[in-house]
Amino acid sequence: MTYKISVDTGGTFTDVIVSDASGVMTIGKALTTHRRIFEGVHSAIEAAASELDVPVGDLLAQTSLFIYGTTRSTNAIVTKNVARTAFVSTEGFPDILLLKEGGKFNPHDFTQDYPAPFIPRRHTFELPGRISAEGEELTAFDEAAARELAAEIVARGFEAVAVCLLWSVANPAHELRFGEILRSVAPDIPFTLSHQLIPVVREYRRASATAIDASLKPLMQQHLRELEEDLRAAGLVGEILVSTAAGGCSHIDALVSRPIYTIGSGPAMAPIAGRAFARMEDLGDNVIICDTGGTTFDVGLVRDGRITFSRDTWLGPAYTGDLLGISAVDMRSIGAGGGSIAWIDEGGLMRVGPQSAGSEPGPACYGRGGTLPTVSDAAVVLGYFDPDYFLGGRMKLDVAAARAAVGSVAGAVGLSIEETAFRIMSLASDLMVRAIADVTISEGLNPRESTIVAGGGAAGVNIMTIAAELGCERVILPKVASALSASGMQHADIVAEETASLVMQTDRLDIVEVNRVLGTLREKLEGFAASLPDRDMSGARIEYIAEARYLGQVWELDTPLPQVPLPIEGGAELLAETFHQVHERVFAVRDEGSPVEIVNWKARLTVPLAKPVDVAAKADEVTLPPPALTRQCFFGGTEPVTTGIYKPADLAPGRTIVGPAIIEEPTTTLVVYPGTSVMVSGAGNFLLKVR
Repeated sequence: MTYKISVDTGGTFTDVIVSDASGVMTIGKALTTHRRIFEGVHSAIEAAASELDVPVGDLLAQTSLFIYGTTRSTNAIVTKNVARTAFVSTEGFPDILLLKEGGKFNPHDFTQDYPAPFIPRRHTFELPGRISAEGEELTAFDEAAARELAAEIVARGFEAVAVCLLWSVANPAHELRFGEILRSVAPDIPFTLSHQLIPVVREYRRASATAIDASLKPLMQQHLRELEEDLRAAGLVGEILVSTAAGGCSHIDALVSRPIYTIGSGPAMAPIAGRAFARMEDLGDNVIICDTGGTTFDVGLVRDGRITFSRDTWLGPAYTGDLLGISAVDMRSIGAGGGSIAWIDEGGLMRVGPQSAGSEPGPACYGRGGTLPTVSDAAVVLGYFDPDYFLGGRMKLDVAAARAAVGSVAGAVGLSIEETAFRIMSLASDLMVRAIADVTISEGLNPRESTIVAGGGAAGVNIMTIAAELGCERVILPKVASALSASGMQHADIVAEETASLVMQTDRLDIVEVNRVLGTLREKLEGFAASLPDRDMSGARIEYIAEARYLGQVWELDTPLPQVPLPIEGGAELLAETFHQVHERVFAVRDEGSPVEIVNWKARLTVPLAKPVDVAAKADEVTLPPPALTRQCFFGGTEPVTTGIYKPADLAPGRTIVGPAIIEEPTTTLVVYPGTSVMVSGAGNFLLKVR
């Protein structure tokens, strides 16, 4: 078996990367089929197989590893197409999901309706019994009431159950007993116990994660099992893994029991790809990852070579949406992509997004019935896309429909169709610049000292203007940019994570108890590793992390533990100093006079799948002459500019293209604006120069 296939199903396109035994990657791309995902997946694999001149059946039969990333769970939550779920809380605490964390961005905006809880209040049930913060049983578990409640859940037709009882992280006895009763009374109804999924303090976060996970179980269990069956029927005999929000891959069985980790699993792979390409080009360990899809613009960071994680991932607006709660790769999304719709607000100003045309019907230029103007339509009007070469010629674009769509808003702003199209492009770029600033400047990272790795099918259209606005001199557009997340899966490892809650302060740290908790986490991960009998574990590693903060602060920082077990003598001081260093790096300040409080402890197992990334050989620069093929394109003025068009055959390593120019790859288009240039690196990636 010689091939490795990775798949990322987005809201608009399904991306496939096929790598052979030598590591050469081939892209396949197709529109996402929401009714049955496998149809789009198969079409994308078929496109890659065609590039390789290999029959699809032979390609699948010779594939040793298949990695799948999906937006199915995310889309199910956004569209409220999740299972009918019952939420069980401790008696007297039914409003955890309703009250959330009690905030909103504009506290004095009383026009905003109070947000609805993830699970309706009428589907919340109270269970008698009470555990204290110290883990003591204050009120005994009511066996009769629990059985009556389980019977009611069955009678009312619930499809899943989320159980989050007070202080189950200190003593899970009541949750475990109710789980046993559910299993006996309703064996066909899946349920999630909060202490098993996310054993952390902060009641809403634990409850929200539990509710989301339980609501996804019927859907994702069916989805992943059906996909596995479809792949086997199509001829795949190799191993199947699924990418996760934890920044790695896991087996289907593991994710069927914890489907919350499939949320954002595709975008979570983009930072892994960004880190790999920055290392390949030897451009540093601080990387800004920009992934421009058809629906969203996703931004993430790699700091000092480490993927950044967060427990503050909201599905919807912060505070008023629903909190994921789990420790997930920190990728933040805004509604700005190739399918984002331009519109005129009540004040007569043009806006772009967050609404998207998606893949059905898609932008007007797709010729599938869409009529609203999108960023992709603007690119067509500006001459950036060749209507006969989109997706390498497999998809024809409708220029007349694109012009009609953009023209529908041109009159309202009093500009020509071309000027309006450039305004749409500029507004989308402004949104993207602000999104990057939120995760860099706002968190102590200077974009000027970082490398941008841009990906997504629409990334090349405006990444140069974005980099110029940020003052970033190091920009990489990988050759596989249009499938950045799928390419990240090619560099991903198997990752498993366990968490425990033990609140401690460094001025009175119980080292023995901390080491006991860390030992328990290690044992759980070793148990997971034992479930991988055919996997080479020689390179496996476990890293330990404290979620810590200065006493009195609200949010924590992930602090790697320099030594485990912590030494009895000097362990507290060692942990405190490590946190001071992390805090100073992020916020440029350290407060050595304040004790450090650790809220949660994490252990993360990594089992290597991919080979280490080598630095690519440098290529000698050669400036290409103007090509024979040109096109009239617009770059903000009222008159078109004669623009050189370059095809893959022109792009040997070392070749430099000076703007204005358009580079047309089969699955992506790179716009080289006037005054900028691009060099093809020794690895075949595009190194962008904005000056």
